[in-house]
Amino acid sequence: MSYTAESIAVLKGLEPVRHRPGMYTRTDSPLHIIQEAIDNAADEALGGFCKRILVILHADGSVSVQDDGRGIPVEIHPVEGVPTVEVVFTRLHAGGKFNKGDGTSAYRFSGGLHGVGVSVTNALSTRLEVEVVRDGGRHFIAFSGGNVIEPFQRIGDAPKRASGTRIRAWPDPQFFDSTVIAIGELERLLRSKAVLLPGLEISLSIENGETKTWRFADGMQQYLAEQLDGELAAPIFTGEKYAAAGDENFPAGSGAAWSICWSAEGGLARESYVNLIPTPAGGTHETGLRQAAFDAVKGFAEHHALLPKGVKLAAEDVFGRASFVLAARVLDPSFQGQTKERLNSRDAVALVARMVRDPFELWLNEHPDDARKITELAIKAAQARSRAGQKVEKRKQSGVAILPGKLSDCQSEDINRNELFLVEGDSAGGSAKSGRDKEVQAILPLRGKVLNTWEVDPGSLFANREIHDIAVALGIDPHPPAAPDSVLDNLRYGKVVIMTDADVDGSHIRVLLCTLFYRHFPKLLEHGHLYFAQPPLYRLDVPASGKKRPARKLYALDNAERDALLDRVQMEGVKPESVDISRFKGLGEMNPEQLWETTMSPDTRRLMRVRLPQETEAQPVMNMLMAKNESAGRRAWMEENGALVGADL
Repeated sequence: MSYTAESIAVLKGLEPVRHRPGMYTRTDSPLHIIQEAIDNAADEALGGFCKRILVILHADGSVSVQDDGRGIPVEIHPVEGVPTVEVVFTRLHAGGKFNKGDGTSAYRFSGGLHGVGVSVTNALSTRLEVEVVRDGGRHFIAFSGGNVIEPFQRIGDAPKRASGTRIRAWPDPQFFDSTVIAIGELERLLRSKAVLLPGLEISLSIENGETKTWRFADGMQQYLAEQLDGELAAPIFTGEKYAAAGDENFPAGSGAAWSICWSAEGGLARESYVNLIPTPAGGTHETGLRQAAFDAVKGFAEHHALLPKGVKLAAEDVFGRASFVLAARVLDPSFQGQTKERLNSRDAVALVARMVRDPFELWLNEHPDDARKITELAIKAAQARSRAGQKVEKRKQSGVAILPGKLSDCQSEDINRNELFLVEGDSAGGSAKSGRDKEVQAILPLRGKVLNTWEVDPGSLFANREIHDIAVALGIDPHPPAAPDSVLDNLRYGKVVIMTDADVDGSHIRVLLCTLFYRHFPKLLEHGHLYFAQPPLYRLDVPASGKKRPARKLYALDNAERDALLDRVQMEGVKPESVDISRFKGLGEMNPEQLWETTMSPDTRRLMRVRLPQETEAQPVMNMLMAKNESAGRRAWMEENGALVGADL
């Protein structure tokens, strides 16, 4: 088969979306592409320009989203040379949410900077109609599969002060498992928008059916109270706080609104949002709320001497029985994927924590009886956790071995919280040891390459010092795949994290360690205990841009993420040449603070879980890669796939 220039396909316009829809949206149903249109209307309400949103499910399977906002601009775009409404629906990474400049931005706070929202809706619809009312006119344009089929035109006059946008989309069945939109999920989405925007009226109408309307005067507090079914330990605490103009750490207007409460029993209700976008998978804003609650309750307990002797509170002790609704307002939110189910922005941790902690500390001291009840719940959780840890330790005492001298162990005895980092090199191990959370994180530095154990007999494994230390630190012995789950009874860490340099040698060490665990400790993989750390390859030092935005440090895992960050800061008005880019040659180059922030902190790191593959698939591949007598097969494989390595570096 020839490999020439004709073999390289270039996808233009919205072709990438239609070619790989799963990269841009959920494909189980069209709900997410309709949500993109709803989010745009909600962003208008967030800016104070929209009072009503109407969603209609039509009998023919299409969906309409109508708002009374400002209306999408219709004038000719100065760069593209076509009506701006056409640009919005036919260009990826185009929209009014990139410009964040003070006083000039159409959307100072919005759901994201991906810029692919309604263009994805257009690409994955057999037909999409847009009607815009603004500037005294009524305007119309229609698309099919992302292409214009009815050119933009003015179809009539409108009252001078009238404005708004109506989008009607017919989702294309070929891109979705089912074209049926779950009514319950859509209702929850619309209701949450009404909750977070008190005074906004949102209606869902089913053609030839009923219409539901939501409008909340008391917002989140009323909503949270309706979700809870158990007796509360204390009243719901509701508040909001945003950065003032001239804040040295955060952009003006960024911050959070929240409602939070504690219950001794019953189900929990937890919902979070970023700029009105639901984040069901949580993220860094929830971490900030958890940190603020922990600091405030712990401070109250220590100030009033409520902690029994020997009891040490942890964040999950305080937050374990908390229910909350959190609405964060972040200037440049960074989400995990286009579906925006999890917030990744590192600065959101400090932002939400700072905004919540002081008001919550004040509330606790103003309501001492309620604060004591919350503290008692946390103390009981800490005592239960301590008892569970002691039971585990007693089971291990009969056959405990002397731990390796180079192991920097953690203090906690809770296996579910404990983490062991297998770190490449003594220098990186020193940084990891200094930057870790000593309570739950242990460090075991590895010197040089680990032995290839693919063909090593289990009885001979401990002749190798590194493997001996790993096994003793873990607290388990080598075992076959058919071994019972009880071989993990003495496991000392819930997470085993392989942390190596982002280079060829680091990849080789990862392969050798994976070989060890797959061949001789398969139950670790089967139960999901093994992870890869993902340290960044680049650090971008972005200079301050005016008084509203301080200097920042951004981290990128690879070249693609580096280029995406450069594009992002350029859209923010920062010149790419003013950004200082540093490339980490290895973990040892990072100081403890950098290693903690990027690779070890549970709040901001990215771990990749290693799963146990099917034996029929993995066995031949591992044998070809690791067996001593398979050098010819390895060479052929490398000749065939060597170009892939160069593409990734």
